[in-house]
Amino acid sequence: MQFFRGVMGGQIAGPQPSGAETIQKLCDRVASSTLLEDRRDAVRALKSLSKVKSDSEILGYALDTLYNIICNDEEEEQDENAQKGADDLGAQFTDKFIQDPEHITLLLTLLEEFDFHVRWPGVKLLTALLKNQGVQVQGIILVSPMGVSRLMDLLADSREVIRNDGLLLLQQLTKGNAAIQKIVAFENAFERLLDIITEEGSSDGGIVVEDCLLLLLNLLKNNSSNQNFFKEGSYIQRMKPWFEVGDDNSGWSAQKVTNLHLMLQLVRVMVSPVNSPGASASCQKSMYQCGLLQQLCTILMATGVPADILTETINTVSEVIRGSQVNQDYFASVNAPSNPPRPAIVVLLMSMVNERQPFVLRCAVLYCFQCFLYKNQKGQGEIVATLLPSTIDANSISAGQLLCGGLFSADSLSNWCAAVALAHALQDNLTQKEQLLRVQLATSLGKPPVSLLQQCTNILSQGSKVQTRVGLLMLLCTWISNCPIAVTHFLHNQENVPFLTAQISENLGEDERLVQGLCALLLGICIYYNDNSLENYTKEKLKQLIEKRIGKENFVEKLGFITKHELYSRAAQKPQPVFPSPEQMLFDHEFTKLVKELEGVITKAVHKSTEEEKKEEEVKKTLEQHDNIVTQYKELIREQDAQIQELKEQAASMASQNEQMQTTLTQQLSQIQQHKDQYNILKLKLGKENQSQPTSQGEGSQMNGLQTEELSQLREELEELRKQHSLLQTQLSDKVALISTLVSRSSSGATVSSSSSQSAHRRSGVWSAVPAAVSRPTTCHFYFAAGG
Repeated sequence: MQFFRGVMGGQIAGPQPSGAETIQKLCDRVASSTLLEDRRDAVRALKSLSKVKSDSEILGYALDTLYNIICNDEEEEQDENAQKGADDLGAQFTDKFIQDPEHITLLLTLLEEFDFHVRWPGVKLLTALLKNQGVQVQGIILVSPMGVSRLMDLLADSREVIRNDGLLLLQQLTKGNAAIQKIVAFENAFERLLDIITEEGSSDGGIVVEDCLLLLLNLLKNNSSNQNFFKEGSYIQRMKPWFEVGDDNSGWSAQKVTNLHLMLQLVRVMVSPVNSPGASASCQKSMYQCGLLQQLCTILMATGVPADILTETINTVSEVIRGSQVNQDYFASVNAPSNPPRPAIVVLLMSMVNERQPFVLRCAVLYCFQCFLYKNQKGQGEIVATLLPSTIDANSISAGQLLCGGLFSADSLSNWCAAVALAHALQDNLTQKEQLLRVQLATSLGKPPVSLLQQCTNILSQGSKVQTRVGLLMLLCTWISNCPIAVTHFLHNQENVPFLTAQISENLGEDERLVQGLCALLLGICIYYNDNSLENYTKEKLKQLIEKRIGKENFVEKLGFITKHELYSRAAQKPQPVFPSPEQMLFDHEFTKLVKELEGVITKAVHKSTEEEKKEEEVKKTLEQHDNIVTQYKELIREQDAQIQELKEQAASMASQNEQMQTTLTQQLSQIQQHKDQYNILKLKLGKENQSQPTSQGEGSQMNGLQTEELSQLREELEELRKQHSLLQTQLSDKVALISTLVSRSSSGATVSSSSSQSAHRRSGVWSAVPAAVSRPTTCHFYFAAGG
């Protein structure tokens, strides 16, 4: 009772026992008391004592105190130095706190308390700890039993304050830790977060929707496992309603713009070019099948959509269609709601070559066009076709007309964008490179038309802005690379080579270095892909020209200016054209790949002597001959395999027929034997009846007559069966002979094939017996033996 008086606040004289001593006495009483009443009172006292010691209000105050020490959450503004000092102090307190991992474990245990005064301060404290020392705290939580699961329970809390702060806690917890991201995802996070987004009003919702989307981005970005789980769980389909916008798109709130921007980023994460091609393709397919792509295209063509949302929507559509033929075909069919209707591609290109449009929007349209043409030879052909004389429609604006207009406009950014867009229509497509050589342009009245190729070089030689010349040089390099016909057309103009050599040999300023490097690349392509069809500009003569006018070492140095440029590495990182300002828009991602591929081979080609080239040509021809021989042998082996398979099937069919005929023959032999037995029996009966005395002459004659007729019939049947037996024997002999022939041919073919073409077997991957009648050249046999 003295203890309880102390707890209740009563005054007690004399020294008071400590809490530990009181608990020890009560435990001793429970263990040693013989009376049930004493033991019951002791247990009741322990229960009361435990309640007193775990007072929730005290716990809440303690957690708030720790939070205030660790986190500087003052609202009033501070100068930068004071704020930095406070942050450093908070980080020091955090280090002290987490030195003992049991502190974090205890905090996780306290978060299981449902009491608001304990749970909410605990959530805030753990969030602050994660902000200050995220990696260390993540490590402790990860090894703590059910640590992540306890935190996931916060999302199910009915009190919105705790649930919303739980979202902030999980955002900090999942930053940059793939293991925790996976655990959170498999704790049904996607289902819960999508439910909250729907309950809060999707894109029209408040800050809670934003927090949910940020957490989803943490879970999915650069995490292939979670992305696959999201797709397999059919959560992509649940994203479609987010993008259902009405006809009236005026007056969007700032929060709605933020929410929709994050939703678009979430779509992009699932189809990002940095993901594995298979994973992106699977998500692209799902987005088309569930109508998400169609919904995005609706936003794309809608009116009143804020500029930054429209820009991000264009970027999102770009990556949803990139490399997916089905999605690209659908996008090509989308029309803008104009009168008359125009293809969405044409409307977007109009924005790209319009200098009054925002820079980021023009970059987004270029990216969309590039993604539409990525691995899309059908789309490339359609774009180039709009430039050809036979398909030009004077009454409508086409993609080709817009690109040509942008290519030769006064705006250098339009020049660059149009040049890069046209280069993507030629990327890895020899047919379209050759087709584009047919394009003729009318420059002015009364003058003959010039080719598009010639017009590009004319503008290049006029000394326009650096951005324009860089764009045109990238287009020309892409156009003539791996296309000897285009190289010949380019060299056919007598002014082109002197212009390039003059540009490369001059000592120009820093701004012109990139142009010099691109000129060197273009001249190097003219050497590497030269088919020597022009006498004045063969490979050898061009190399002599470089050595005489420029110098080989100087040429290689100028060629290296491209990769050494500060903006080159930035463009090489990812396909999307992202630039801080229009002036820095110089390199295209796909072009950086071309430079990487060609720089080394052009350097070697320039340094090679004529003899080395001849040797290489001979080796190349020999290899081609060997490849042809290998191809011929593979075709021969395939044909022989097919023949052998056919013969095997015929042999199996013949064997089956033989078995059937044997069965039929056995049955007929049995029937013959039965008829013979019947005949012998009748013959015996007839003999006995002839010996006996008939009762009357008429009766006996009638009986003999009947027996004679029956006997004649049996003889005829027997004769017929003998004929059938003879015929079957003949057919059977023929079949057996044919089977023997087929088997002997198959066996002899197998012997010849296995002995003469073992190395060919290793190359073809499948080997069967080959008929011996097929002869093989001895030289081929030697090549296979050596190659094996």
